[in-house]
Amino acid sequence: MSRLSRFLAPAAVLLVAVASARADDMPVIKVEMRDGVILPAVIEVPANTRFKLEISNTGQSPVEFESTELKREKALAAGSTSAIVFRTLDAGTYQVFDDFHPEAKATLVAK
Repeated sequence: MSRLSRFLAPAAVLLVAVASARADDMPVIKVEMRDGVILPAVIEVPANTRFKLEISNTGQSPVEFESTELKREKALAAGSTSAIVFRTLDAGTYQVFDDFHPEAKATLVAK
């Protein structure tokens, strides 16, 4: 093993450990979608902070978490869970809805 390889291998391990620790420190906000209902109706998230929105479809039909303002969408089959990571979000109020169930609406509030 060359001197450079001996130096780079530990550095690579350190970078992976730092990236992993960063992901673990990220706030996780949970949202439930169920056949035309989004819970909670007001989703509070941290402004100007990286966070993960974990979405679970506990219903019997597919759902699609969508926000035109945020330019984000995530379709989920019945019984599945997925996530959207937001790098940062300005303080404010954003409307979200279920594209498959137009009556399902919620408000995402970043503060």
